[in-house]
Amino acid sequence: MSTTQLSKSGTQGLVTRLMALLPPASAASLAVVISTFFPLAGPLLIALVLGAVVANTGLAALPAMSGQARVTKTLLRVGVVMLGLKLPVQGVFSIGWSGVAVIVVTVAATYSATLLVGDRLKLDRGFVTLLAAGFSICGAAAIAAVDDAVKAKQRYVALALALVTIFGSAMIVLVPWLAAVFGLSQRQAALWAGASIHEVAQVVAAASLIGGAAIAVATTVKLGRVVLLAPLYAAASRRGERADDQRGPLVPWFVAGFAVAVAVRSMAVLPSGVLTITDAVTTFLLAAGMFGLGLGIRASEIWPLPLNAFVLASFSTLVAGGVSLGLVVTLT
Repeated sequence: MSTTQLSKSGTQGLVTRLMALLPPASAASLAVVISTFFPLAGPLLIALVLGAVVANTGLAALPAMSGQARVTKTLLRVGVVMLGLKLPVQGVFSIGWSGVAVIVVTVAATYSATLLVGDRLKLDRGFVTLLAAGFSICGAAAIAAVDDAVKAKQRYVALALALVTIFGSAMIVLVPWLAAVFGLSQRQAALWAGASIHEVAQVVAAASLIGGAAIAVATTVKLGRVVLLAPLYAAASRRGERADDQRGPLVPWFVAGFAVAVAVRSMAVLPSGVLTITDAVTTFLLAAGMFGLGLGIRASEIWPLPLNAFVLASFSTLVAGGVSLGLVVTLT
């Protein structure tokens, strides 16, 4: 092959890759715009819904939609890496050791109890692991990250995403209302919201209903849960080993990158202007990745919701909410 042919082939390959980025980039941009009018939903959830809409209509057959799984998975992994730049470790410790205890115990209890009950219900092992990760750490982003470890069937990924969205959305209203019923202080209510609700955007939405001062506390607690993504991935990878016992890497590149990003953020070497930009880029990349996950949601495959899966999601939510509430009341 001549030099000219090689150059032409390389150019065509670059154009093809750039064209593949167009659908997720467009969806992420649209999700960010829509979220300014509907902030309670958040760009990640909106992008997920956009992907599901495309997947369940004739739009899925468009040539531009081919090969999106690989493209959006890469975008999502890079987004997970950059998510670490939102997490200064000292910020987590600012909530005190009691707050850290609430985070660690709630995550451990929710993850372990969900695995135990899910296996007893004889649900698919990969699905149970995805649900446990999503409900204990950070919703859809955790499900997407852990899927690399367990390699669950696409229908189970879609089912886990649907359940974490349904239950997390319900908690936006339930947690602030129950906090008032139980007579919790604003700080206690914020701690509870951050420790129990699944998605970051859902936590912010619930905290805004609790009170303006609650948002910072709730968000800090929630991001404290996100810090535990790396060790949870390691645990999920052991559980998700293949039948032939061929082990993948204990810590893949994007989880290692996430840990490095947390360290960089914690050293406070990045100026505020750079962090503002990286926050926007992180949201954009995660939204683009969520669009790809939405493309895997086929309504015919997850509806009606399997009863035992719904039972497990209900149980996992009760554990996350009950354990965190008990710890908040006892320790703070």
